[in-house]
Amino acid sequence: MTDDVRKICVITGTRAEYGLLYWLMKEIGIDPALELQLIVTGSHLSNKYGHTVDTIEKDGFNITARVDIDLDDDSPAGIAHSMGLAISGIAKELLSIQPHIVVVLGDRFEILGAVEAAMLHGLPIAHIHGGEVTEGAIDDAMRHAITKLSSFHFAAAEPYRERIIQMGEQPDRVFTVGAPGLDQIAQTQMLPRREIASALNINADTPYFLITMHPTTRSDQPAEAELMSLLTALKAFPDHAAIFTGVNADTGNDAITTQIKEFVSDSKTMAQMFTSLGQLRYLSAAKYADAVLGNSSSGIIEAPALSVPTVNIGDRQKGRLRATSVIDSIAEPTAIISAITKALNPAFREINLGAPSPYGIPGASKRIKNVLTKCDTKPFQQKSFYNVSIMEATS
Repeated sequence: MTDDVRKICVITGTRAEYGLLYWLMKEIGIDPALELQLIVTGSHLSNKYGHTVDTIEKDGFNITARVDIDLDDDSPAGIAHSMGLAISGIAKELLSIQPHIVVVLGDRFEILGAVEAAMLHGLPIAHIHGGEVTEGAIDDAMRHAITKLSSFHFAAAEPYRERIIQMGEQPDRVFTVGAPGLDQIAQTQMLPRREIASALNINADTPYFLITMHPTTRSDQPAEAELMSLLTALKAFPDHAAIFTGVNADTGNDAITTQIKEFVSDSKTMAQMFTSLGQLRYLSAAKYADAVLGNSSSGIIEAPALSVPTVNIGDRQKGRLRATSVIDSIAEPTAIISAITKALNPAFREINLGAPSPYGIPGASKRIKNVLTKCDTKPFQQKSFYNVSIMEATS
C-alpha cells in the first residue's frame, strides 16, 4: 500500500453486527484508494458463541488483529472486566496499525470499549446506527455514549439523524444512509426452502417460527422471565417448529440459553437451537418463517424487509421505528399467543407485509463508503457542541 491510501479500521465484536458490516467491508476492500483493516473481538473469538471468527475468515477477509476479551462471566462485574480488556487490547492494536479512521456499528459494550481506545489515540471515529432508542436495554446508554465519542455519524433514518444533532453533533457530519442490513437482503441469494429446512433439521413442509431472545438488561424481571412467557405461548402452536438462534453476551445469557436448551430437549424434533446460523442461513430461515419472534433488532429491521411478520416481545426494542408488520406484545403468555395469532392471520399479512421500511432502501454500505473516502481524517480534536435552536427543536 502506498502512503496516500486511506486506512479504514473496522471493528467487529458479534455475529449480528458483522453481518451488517459485511457489505461495507466489501466496498472498502475493492476500492484501490482504501485499505481495509479489521479488528475482531468479543463473541467472535468465543467457542461459547460459535467462534464466528471462522466465518469471517471463510468469507475471505484478512483479519488484522484479534483481541480476546474473556466473555466467560456475564455478570455486571464480568462485563466490566471484558470492557477493560477491550479498551487496553484494542488500544494496543490501534497503536500498531495506525489507521486513519475507525468504523464501528451499534451499541455493544465491547464497541464502547473500542471507541474509548480510539478516542484516547486521537483517531476520528465513524459510528453507524446511532440516534436510536432501545429503552429496555443498557445498550441504549452505550449507543449514546459512542455517539458523543464519534466524529462522523451514519443514521439509519432521518428521525435518528435529527436526534444525533439534538445531542450536539454538527449537522454536516451526520448522514442519513438507511440500514446496512437491507444491503445483505438485497445482495444475498437465499437458500431454497427445502435446503434451509434441511439445515434447520425440520421437514420441508413444516411451518416454523424463527426466534431470537436476548436478555432485557433494563428490567426488574429476571432475564429468563420473558422467555418463559414465550415458551408457554409456543405450546398453543403445536404444528409449528421453533427455531432458536443463540443468545448474545449480555448479563443473563446463561440462564436464557439453559432454558432454551431444556425446551428443545423436551420438545424433541419440533424445536431446534443454533448458536450461530450465519448470515445466509439466518436470512434464508427468516424468509420462509411464518413469523419472527423475540426481541432482536433483526425483527425490527430485517424481517419487515423480507415481508415476514414480527412479534416483538417486551421492552428491549422499545423506542425504535417499526414497520406495520411488527406486532408489539407484552411478555405475558396470553398476549404473546394473541400477537402470534394476529401475525398468522391472512388478512393482516395481506395488508402489512411488503409495506415500506422506515429504514430506507438498500445501498447504505456504498453511501457510507463514499463518505469515508472523502471525510476529514485529521486527528480527533475537541468537538464544538451544536446548539439546536428553539425553532429547530419545535419544527
